[in-house]
Amino acid sequence: MSQRPSLLAVDTVGPATSVQDAGRLGAQRYGLTTSGAMDRTSLAAANALAGQPSGAAAIEVGPLAAAFTVRRGSARVSLAGADRVAKLSGRAVWLNETVRIAAGETLQLSPARSGVFSYLGVEGGIAGKPVFGSLSVSARAGLGSPYPRPLRPGDLLDVGAAVDTAAERRVKLPSPGRGPIRVVLGPQEDALTPEAVSLFLDTEWRISPKSDRMGYRLEGPKLAHANGFNIVSDGTVPGSIQIPGNGQPLALLADRGTTGGYPKVATIITADLPRFSQTQAGGRVRFAAIGIEEAQDEAIRFAAMLARMTERVEGLVKSVVAGEMAPRAPSIS
Repeated sequence: MSQRPSLLAVDTVGPATSVQDAGRLGAQRYGLTTSGAMDRTSLAAANALAGQPSGAAAIEVGPLAAAFTVRRGSARVSLAGADRVAKLSGRAVWLNETVRIAAGETLQLSPARSGVFSYLGVEGGIAGKPVFGSLSVSARAGLGSPYPRPLRPGDLLDVGAAVDTAAERRVKLPSPGRGPIRVVLGPQEDALTPEAVSLFLDTEWRISPKSDRMGYRLEGPKLAHANGFNIVSDGTVPGSIQIPGNGQPLALLADRGTTGGYPKVATIITADLPRFSQTQAGGRVRFAAIGIEEAQDEAIRFAAMLARMTERVEGLVKSVVAGEMAPRAPSIS
């Protein structure tokens, strides 16, 4: 930030709101989890709108209501991710667009109507000292910056000052995937009975309200282990689906431990993790198995889509009639 930063105050916030970026990479061998955004697609969209790198830090807003006020200067922000009502000084703020917030104005966000996490990108970024190369908050480890914990009312964030000459922007996102969440079976599906593996794929699972950033608990029939549920602890990745002793799947996510001692029946592919993570408590998901080669191809396409997110950004043109924004095209294309 080359000029004096603006000051963004947290007025209202739920317990699942924190600063997150692409994650704390390169230290899992030391037992340090990656953390990072639960929905990388929405993080990249918010950052592209704000003129930031796709993996830069943004505010990950959980499913409850939130409000932020600019206390000094002005800030240009973008909102992407879960659908919710957003208002600034009584006027609507649109998903997948930028808006400039003047000093004293408050951005109010309703609870999520669909989805779970929203991302508030900031032009000029969020100031913080990287911890192991990342600002991402890991609440269990007490890591992150500018606060090593979820945000609370009264917190103050130094953010980039809005560029007065900049035009507002919007982004057209690719159509979200539909149908079952795709998984690669293993690496320990043979620790379950063949019937249990089939049942895992044939069941419509319910996301438990006890889910969090560490993992989503899935409610449904009990899956039977072939020879007990304890294994020698080995590595986990985002999307690993463990089957603990109660037979109820646990999908490990951003704040997971780097190792685990329960059999992993399958792994959610990288490209489907954002869609899975945006499933609300009580929502239902099904899984479909694909091969490793197809999963790798999807991961390559997903990475390329994130890298090209800025190509989807376009300027918003003011109407010559009333000074209003021109009619908006659908945000999903």
